[in-house]
Amino acid sequence: MSVASEYLQLQKQSADELVRQHAPLVRRIAYHLMGRLPPSVDVSDLIQAGMIGLLEAARNFTTGRNASFETFAGIRIRGAMLDELRRTDWTPRSVHRKVREMAEVVRQIEIETGADADDVEVMRRLGMAAEEYHQVLADAASARLLSLSAPDDADGGAAFDVADGESLGPQDSVEHNGMREALIEAIGGLPEREQLVMSLYYEEELNLKEIGAVLGVTESRVCQIHGQAIVRLRARMSGWHEDQAEAAPVRKQRKGTKGG
Repeated sequence: MSVASEYLQLQKQSADELVRQHAPLVRRIAYHLMGRLPPSVDVSDLIQAGMIGLLEAARNFTTGRNASFETFAGIRIRGAMLDELRRTDWTPRSVHRKVREMAEVVRQIEIETGADADDVEVMRRLGMAAEEYHQVLADAASARLLSLSAPDDADGGAAFDVADGESLGPQDSVEHNGMREALIEAIGGLPEREQLVMSLYYEEELNLKEIGAVLGVTESRVCQIHGQAIVRLRARMSGWHEDQAEAAPVRKQRKGTKGG
């Protein structure tokens, strides 16, 4: 057996062992995500996607990385599960449309007033009763797992899905980092209670019931606040995407000039 063949065999054995050792991590992440997803999502689909993510992590991990394998694999596993959720988006197109319409109204109000859009004014302009308005907010909260991401997709999905930074080219990386900064700034400008819910949900990873206990409100009220934050962020980030679209021809022209 050649040295190269022996190395590849040892590498495969090592990858297989990593997968066996960390299989419970896949289930742990899957069930943690299930606590934040509608009951229509099948946990077995998440586990299957997560195992593929774990296998890829085992094949690509090198000991020279700053992070441990568990940390590295956790990111890949979670990313694979989120990819599966995006691929099998359970949200009806009507929900995306309503959330998009609400975000546009919020944006118009905030441009006109220079202040946070008021619920009553949003409902008035949309011609919505309070019950329907709160249902749309709940739908907005459950439609997507929020993370830092790319622009809206064709179906109007949330503009916050994470791209793998390692796969980005230089220009893409600059734009990705610019989006992260813009989104962080937008989150910092949310009303205080919406900021707190976002922090507890996405950073501390508490579920809605746990956040309700912290805030002293019902789980349904937390869901509404979460939805308000997502709609407001969507409205504010749309301006950033428009600025990027306007700047794109200039970047392309500069790139062409350098190439010539």
